[in-house]
Amino acid sequence: MAVETAEEVTIKPYPKTRAGVRTIPLPPFVVKELHALFDRHQPSAGDLVFTTANGTAYRRSNFRRQVWRPLLVRAGLLGRIVESGAHRYVAHWPDAEGIEWSAEFYTEREAVAHIARKASGGLRFHDLRHSYATWLVLDRLPVNVVQRIMGHEKATTTLNLYTHAPTDYDRRVRETFGPVAEETPSFDQNDRRLPNSKIADQPSDQDGEEWSLGESNS
Repeated sequence: MAVETAEEVTIKPYPKTRAGVRTIPLPPFVVKELHALFDRHQPSAGDLVFTTANGTAYRRSNFRRQVWRPLLVRAGLLGRIVESGAHRYVAHWPDAEGIEWSAEFYTEREAVAHIARKASGGLRFHDLRHSYATWLVLDRLPVNVVQRIMGHEKATTTLNLYTHAPTDYDRRVRETFGPVAEETPSFDQNDRRLPNSKIADQPSDQDGEEWSLGESNS
């Protein structure tokens, strides 16, 4: 792995912690892209997978400027480009105060580069890691499994820092319990016993009112 400091990028054969040594399951579309990449570049064992044109490791600032920010523009996640005519591309981007600016260019590539350089905000590359963890949890993968995949030593790191509550959490809760709503136990106003429960005891509270307790298998 590549570790960047203020002076240089060094290559280390191990991650920061022991939990970082792990096997990460990849979806088929990622495996397909990696096979295509390997077929083009024929890397040897120990070579970096993603490199600059010179085969060296990317510095974070260069990756952000040359790769990540332009990708956000092309994906429609940062600014926008409008083709106004033959060889005419109008770039629109927001500044730090939310004011939108625009400029016209002869090529789409120039428009993309300008937005990537001028636009304020935009997703960070590290945000993908947060999104990945959140999606896994929302898809009901056990937290301890997500923890291992993320390389965290503690599950609390996974839950507190890397997973985020969806805006439609109330709908998700309703859908989770929706199919069994008709089987949900309910209480009769005149009978506080749980349905189909056996009477274990008849204790009373301080006011002398009796309560029925159901037996538990736990």
